[in-house]
Parts: sequence; C-alpha cells; structure tokens
Amino acid sequence: MTVASRAGAERIGRAFARAKDERRLAVAIYLTVGFPSRAETGPLVVAAIDGGADLVELGVPFSDPLADGATVQRASERALREGTTLGDCLAAARTASGDVAILLMGYANPFLRYRRGLADLATDAAAAGVCGLIVPDLPAEESAEFDDALAPAGLLRIDLYAPTTPDARLQRLVPRSRGFVYCVSLTGVTGARTALGADVRDFVGRVRRHTALPVAVGFGISRPEHVAALRGIADGVIVGSAALDAIAAAPEGRRADALRELVAALVAAGRSA
Repeated sequence: MTVASRAGAERIGRAFARAKDERRLAVAIYLTVGFPSRAETGPLVVAAIDGGADLVELGVPFSDPLADGATVQRASERALREGTTLGDCLAAARTASGDVAILLMGYANPFLRYRRGLADLATDAAAAGVCGLIVPDLPAEESAEFDDALAPAGLLRIDLYAPTTPDARLQRLVPRSRGFVYCVSLTGVTGARTALGADVRDFVGRVRRHTALPVAVGFGISRPEHVAALRGIADGVIVGSAALDAIAAAPEGRRADALRELVAALVAAGRSA
C-alpha cells in the first residue's frame, strides 16, 4: 500500500477507533445530495456531523437506483429535478469539518462518466476530502478498474455483502476488503423497517471470520432501538432512509435541526451502558 493509498483507510480507521474509544457504535449517515434542495445539502452535512456522525455517505442521485427503496428513490428524483450533479456531490464533501470520514455512495455509471473518467474522479474526490466510494451495482470481482484508479489518490472502495452471500464467496473476497465491511442487514432494497433481520448476528459472525476490519450494518436501520440491538454485534451502523424521512417530515427551516436530533439519538443508543 502506497503512502497515498493509506489516506482513506486511515481516516475511516480513525472514525471507527474514535467510536470504540467512546464505547459506542460508529454512526454513518446517508444523505442524498440535492435533497430536498442543492442549497440545503451543505447545512445538512454539517448538522449530521454536529449530531455526532462519524461517517457521512453522500448519495449521488441516479435515475435507476436498483438497490434503493422508495425513500431514496424519491429523494434521487427530487435531486435530479434540482439539477444535482456529481460535481455538486464533491462540493458537498467540502462542507464537512473535523475528522469525519466522507464517502460517496452511487452507481457505477455516473462515476465512469465523470469528466475524463475514474482517474479524474479520484483526484477531484480526494481533493474534496472524500475517503472512498460505495458502488452497490459493482461486484467485487469486477472492481479492478475502480480500485486501480482510486488507490493512487488514497481512496478506498467499500464492499457490500448480504445475508445471502455464500460462505465460499465471503472467504474469497472479504479478506481483500478495505476500510470497513458493509453488511446489508436484510435481503431487499434500502428503507426503514420496524425490526432487524433475525439472522443479522449470524451473518456478521460469518463475515468476522474473514477480516479484522470494522463491520458496519446498514439497510433497514431506522430507530435508536435498532442501534442498541446491534451493540456487541457490529462496530457501526449506517442509517439512510430514516435520515431522509426525518428531513422530509420537518418544516422548512427545521430540517437541519431534525436531522441533528435524530443523529444524536442514534449515537446515544449505540453507547454501552
């Protein structure tokens, strides 16, 4: 690993280490850039950080978000109507302060079409303070082009695995993961749920057999009690649809406050007694 390629790994590592030192789960908050408006994205990023988020995922709006449920789809549609671009996502990353790890989450097509390609994206994203990318429609087996472009700029590509991933595939791919391992808590798309999947503990245990990296659980995590239930199982949680719902439900002028309050409640729920 080159000096440059360690940058993203170190910032992500510090985010999880800080949470561990504080005896709590790390909290990652997903925000669709451009929702509810381009102008509000920066203040919402700041509000998530003020609420205690350790990582912020900036969602790149896309017209066919196949891994996302209705909440994120609606947010993406609104963001696209706002004219949100990948450049806006990089601008949003620059609004972050402190040592929070910033990730771009989006589909392969917008990344591949950025300016002159992935190398330009990696350079510009690193300059904006981005640590890595999450690409839900990019299988790990087909990721070499992304990885080769990201590494010189110090960016990581974060892998996602689902409960349906066979043990043989976990054994083959998880040891090559970087930063942290993203465990999808259920089969299906993103979206707030009333309860966690019954097999989350077993699934996280299967993943841990193949890595010493932090493990974060996402998809369906929407309530403080969900976060509390994952203490002692995961190292972090990823919350998206619930954050977008809180923003959408708040009156204009109170959206940042509503997000800050939700994040603070999630952080508190992840703290060990």
